[in-house]
Amino acid sequence: MSHNTPVPYFHPLIVIAAVLALVPYLVASFRSHRVGGIARCLPSWAQILAPSLLAVPYGLVSLAAGTFNPLWLALYALLPPAIALIARLAPDNDRIVWPQLLILAVLGLSVDLRWFERAWPPHLSVFNKVILLDAGIYAFVALRPIAGAGFDLRLRFRDLSTGLRELLFYLPIALTLGLALLFLHVHPITAHLVQLIGQFAAAWVFTFFFIAVPEELFFRGWLQNLLERRAGRTAALIVASALFGLSHFNKRALHFNWRYVLLAAIAGIFYGRAWRRDRRVGASAVTHATVDAAWSLFLR
Repeated sequence: MSHNTPVPYFHPLIVIAAVLALVPYLVASFRSHRVGGIARCLPSWAQILAPSLLAVPYGLVSLAAGTFNPLWLALYALLPPAIALIARLAPDNDRIVWPQLLILAVLGLSVDLRWFERAWPPHLSVFNKVILLDAGIYAFVALRPIAGAGFDLRLRFRDLSTGLRELLFYLPIALTLGLALLFLHVHPITAHLVQLIGQFAAAWVFTFFFIAVPEELFFRGWLQNLLERRAGRTAALIVASALFGLSHFNKRALHFNWRYVLLAAIAGIFYGRAWRRDRRVGASAVTHATVDAAWSLFLR
C-alpha cells in the first residue's frame, strides 16, 4: 500500500499503537519518580533492552497501513536501547555533559530534519516524534535522570503565574515585531464568546500536551539545563533559545523561514526564563501553549 493511501485514525491497530506510544510520556509526566524507580530496579541487560518495545507502535501502524518494512522496525528497536546505553554509561559528573548532548543532537536532528518520517503514512508521522520523545524520557527521566529538569505536570499556582508573567513580557515584543514583519496577521473574530472560549481551551490543552511540554522538556528541561553546567545561566539561555528558533527553520515554508526562526528564538528567551525560575517544565509550557494557541486562533 502506498504511504499516500489514507488509513482510518480509529483503525484498531492504530488506536492500540497510539495508547502504547502515549502511555510512557503521560505516566512519566505525572509519576516520574515512580517510573524511574521501576526502571532502575531492572537487571542491567533489561534496563538497556526495555526501550526496544518502542518499536511495537511502528509495527502496529505499518501493519494497519500495509507499509511494514523490517529495516524501519530494526531502527525503532535498536535506536532507543542505544540511547539508553549511552545514557547509562555516561559519567556521573555534572561537568561532563557531552554524552547527553550527543543524545539530544540525535533526537533533535532526526525530528527537525525528518529523517525517519518516511517510515510512516504522512498523516501519522506524529508517531515518530512521540516514539523519539519516549526514548528520551526513558533515558533521561527513568534510567539516568537529569537533575533539575522539572518534568512534573502536576501544575502549581506558581507555575501558572510564572508562565503568564513571561507571556505578558513577550506579548508586546511578539505583536510589534510579528506584525511589522508580516509574520502575524490579525483576523476578525466572528465566533460568539462562549464558542471562542471553548475553541481556545481546546487548542490550549492540545498544544500544552502535544507541542509545548515535549519541546519545553527538550529545550529547557534537558538542553538549557545541561548547558548551564558548562556555560552558565545567561549563555545557556541564549544558546538554547537560538537553537529553539533554528528548529523552526522549515516550519510553514519551503525554504528557510527566518521570520519564524527570529520570533521563536525571542520566544525561547521568555520560555527559558519561565523554566529557570523554579526549574519547572510546566511553567514554561504554560507560556508556550498560550502563545501558540493564541497565534493559531487569532494571528496566523
